[in-house]
Amino acid sequence: MKFRPCIDLRNGKVVQIVGGTLSDETQDSLVTNFESARTPEQFARMYQADQLFGGHVIALGPGNTESALEALHAFPGGLQMGGGIHPENAHTFLDAGASHVIVTSYVFSKGRMDMDKLKTLVNAVGKNRLVLDLSCRKREGQFWIVTDRWQNFTEMAVTPTTLENLSVFCDEFLIHGVDVEGKMQGIQKELVELLGTHSPIPATYAGGASQFSDLDLVKALGNGRVDLTIGSALDIFGGTIPYQQVVAWHESQN
Repeated sequence: MKFRPCIDLRNGKVVQIVGGTLSDETQDSLVTNFESARTPEQFARMYQADQLFGGHVIALGPGNTESALEALHAFPGGLQMGGGIHPENAHTFLDAGASHVIVTSYVFSKGRMDMDKLKTLVNAVGKNRLVLDLSCRKREGQFWIVTDRWQNFTEMAVTPTTLENLSVFCDEFLIHGVDVEGKMQGIQKELVELLGTHSPIPATYAGGASQFSDLDLVKALGNGRVDLTIGSALDIFGGTIPYQQVVAWHESQN
């Protein structure tokens, strides 16, 4: 199990938000937990110095390309890039140093997985450089994949069958528990257990981490097979979990 760092970008700044408040319709509803004075490049160089590979840079809306490219250039091969990725722009970020591109909304049409689009994307970037974002919200006892800034439910649930079928098209999964993302009220244990038991490929869970012990909790629930991203709860993002303590934990595991 690994700790995976993050660089979430809003209007070119490194931020932490409450995931469920992100919307195309209005900026007024967006709840921001934190905005950093540090640049994306500075965060990337810090992660590189601490040997934290496989973190993700996420563009939360437009106006983030320049900042994202600065981060990717600063840590070549060390970060994944997501947010508005499609076949026409994917290589801009891969050529800038992204190890992978992360995609959700592009491969869904009207709530359903568009297999033609998924295959087009795989042909464009290669399976080994693609991460599928299966971020989800719980409804009627199941976790359903959500798209379009996590506002729209798809008709695809995160199930053992879904994980098996989609694993042949990508190198990893990234899964935000959207209902708890940015709230620091605890992880979605059931989702972590599902991933740890049934994901055939590496999976990273994000959402709700609130204390240092959540690292060991995710390790146990996920059978050591699910990596964890911590955002708002880290002291580098205004929280209380010491980042350096997390780095030391990561080093002890790997």
